[in-house]
Formats: sequence, C-alpha cells, structure tokens
Amino acid sequence: MVGKPARPANAIDQTRRMLSLVTYLRERPGARIEDVARAFGITEDELVSDLDVLPMCGTSFRGGDLLDIDTDGERIWWHNPAALGAEAAEPLRLAADEATALLVAARAVATLPGLRESDRQALLRATAKVETAAGEAAGASSRLSVTFEAEGGVFADVDRAISERRRLWIRYYSPARDEVTEREIDPIRLVSVGHTYVEAWCRRSEARRTFRLDRVAEIKILDEPSAPPEIELRDLSEALVQPAAEDPEVVVEVGPGGRWVAEYYPHDSAEELPEGGLRITLRTPDPASLRRLALRLGRDGRIVSPQDLADAARRAAREALAAYDEAVTTTGP
Repeated sequence: MVGKPARPANAIDQTRRMLSLVTYLRERPGARIEDVARAFGITEDELVSDLDVLPMCGTSFRGGDLLDIDTDGERIWWHNPAALGAEAAEPLRLAADEATALLVAARAVATLPGLRESDRQALLRATAKVETAAGEAAGASSRLSVTFEAEGGVFADVDRAISERRRLWIRYYSPARDEVTEREIDPIRLVSVGHTYVEAWCRRSEARRTFRLDRVAEIKILDEPSAPPEIELRDLSEALVQPAAEDPEVVVEVGPGGRWVAEYYPHDSAEELPEGGLRITLRTPDPASLRRLALRLGRDGRIVSPQDLADAARRAAREALAAYDEAVTTTGP
C-alpha cells in the first residue's frame, strides 16, 4: 500500500465517493487498486477502507442484496453487480426542476472537447432515457444551454491523459513571474481547492508541481507515456501549496498586526519578538511570490532573508508608492 489516510474521513465526502465508486467499479471489473485510487485522488489505504464498508451496503440486509466486493490486494472484484441492477432498483422519480437541471447539465458535458467517445455515447444514451422519463419537463430543458469556460476543455484533456497515462504539453501562465512558460508534465490527479488544479510531475523543474487549469493557455496530449516517479499523495485539505524540505528558506519578521501570517502560511518556526511580533521561518518553491505578502504587510512586516528577495520587496514597495504619488498628482484635488 502507498501511504496512510491523510486525515480522518469526512462522512459526507466519503459517502459521495463511495456512491461514485460503485458506478466506477461496476463498469471496470478487475480494476487495479492503484488506478482506482489515482482516479479518485485518494491513497490506496483510503480506497481499501471504502472497500471494507461497501459489502455492508445494498438494497436490503438479505445476503443476496448486499454488495459482494472484495480485493486480492492488487485488483478489485465485484461478484454480484446485479444486486443493484434494474430489477432490484425502485423506479426513479424526478421533479420537473430536477429533470431540467439534469438534462441541461448532461447536454453541456456531452459537448466538452477531449471527452472520451465511449463516455460521450454513454452519456447521450442516459440523457435520452431521462428525456423519456421526464416527459413534458424535457421540453423546457431544450430551451436552455450552458457554455463552459476554457477550463472545461483543459479539464477533459487532463482527465483523458490521466486515464490513458499519457504526458501533457502545456503553455502555462505564472502570475508570480508574469510570464508564460512551456512545460511537459506527467499528470497525477485532479484536485479542487477553490479552483481546479492538476497535480503533476513537471519535467522542466524535475519536481512535483500543481497547475491551475484556468491558467493553462494551451494544452496537448502527447504520445509519450506518463511516468511520474513514485510519490506519496499529499493531504491538500489544509492548503494547496505545501513546502518541501528542499525548498528555499525565507525569514519574515512581523509586528502584532502581522501575526496572522503564522496562521495562514505553513512554516518551520515562529519565534516571539519584543512588543508582540514574530520572526517566522518558512519554505516556498517560489520565494518571489512572497513579494506580494511584503506589500500587503506594509509597516506590519518585512522580509529579512534571503537578501535578494528583501531588496526586491523594497523596490516593489518604492515603485508602488511612486505610482500612487503620480496618480494623486495627476488627478489632483
């Protein structure tokens, strides 16, 4: 097994995951544990924990109605998928607003570029069945449409690359450097923390990186196989950016009004200073991004080291003040 559960399972999240897991496993008999864990963005131990619960679920507590799912340690087998077949299920009844929302969403997803053709056809078949069951409500849904932003197409390509284990080429905008770079990445998983990101092994930096999908300017699925090194999945519930031991060290000193920095930024240490201040030592893969922190702190804090970052923060502050003074002079009272 790779790793241990990163945090106590949230009951709602686990329930949602297991409902999706039932459908996923039914369509993939003999699925590999590592592939399923990667697809759901969880550790293998978390997946096995879910599998221990599923055999206690079903349409009733009679033996034949419970899910008969087990694993040999490498693959997952479902021995009685008919337990949730059409003959065992209660008829589905949708309210008009539920049917409309479902049909609009299904049609929108079916138009996503990069969606696997087999998935698209399955979705269209399901949509046709819902239309038949919805009756008059289906007519209202046909007058509505949804257009996805560019992120939707990027999501589909990333999802396909993960499924097919293929490398990606991207042009990516980094706001910290205000530049667009070209990279080849081996995608590991999709995660959502406010925005949607792909966690990947970046061939340019030879390190694990996360890329926000709405900052991907261009994307291509390459023929080269994706081969990220064996790395333990991280718990991203607390923060997306999690420093590594090899990342550069930055020292920040803050006054009483800047003590919040220790609460919001993962750090190695926070030493008390006279008059209620803190000396905070932290690590970051991109020290330049902390210039914004220095500007936000103003008189409540300063970057102490490394020296080049401290100098850059001071220059940025002077330029900001100069721009403000110019604006005030230009507009005048």
